[in-house]
Amino acid sequence: MSPDLTLLVWATALTLVQAIIAVLGAMLQVGLPALAGNRENLPVIEGWAGRAQRAHRNMLESMVLFTALVLVAQVAGKANATTALGAELFFWARLVYVPVYLVGIPWLRTGVWTISIIGLLLIFLQLV
Repeated sequence: MSPDLTLLVWATALTLVQAIIAVLGAMLQVGLPALAGNRENLPVIEGWAGRAQRAHRNMLESMVLFTALVLVAQVAGKANATTALGAELFFWARLVYVPVYLVGIPWLRTGVWTISIIGLLLIFLQLV
């Protein structure tokens, strides 16, 4: 399997871990019965648990782009060292993003997010 596809698999695993962290945080704040219901009129999830939810949503948004770019690069036969570097930047930045966001370090979070976007751009530029 290519480095790009391997990192796509690991990014998917990271997305799942983030979902679990977000759910656990929400459970601690509102309880399992509220989450198991229709989730109408839930109180706002705050603190690290709210940040975990927002980080997970952001990862889902980014995964759509990452997945599309990696798969197109593979199918088009354009996967190369640059797309692998882009995938590495994306994955490692997203891995660092999780604890930085959970702890709540705003400017560092933005910097790490920017590195992940640079990774996406590196892959994109190999396709155009």
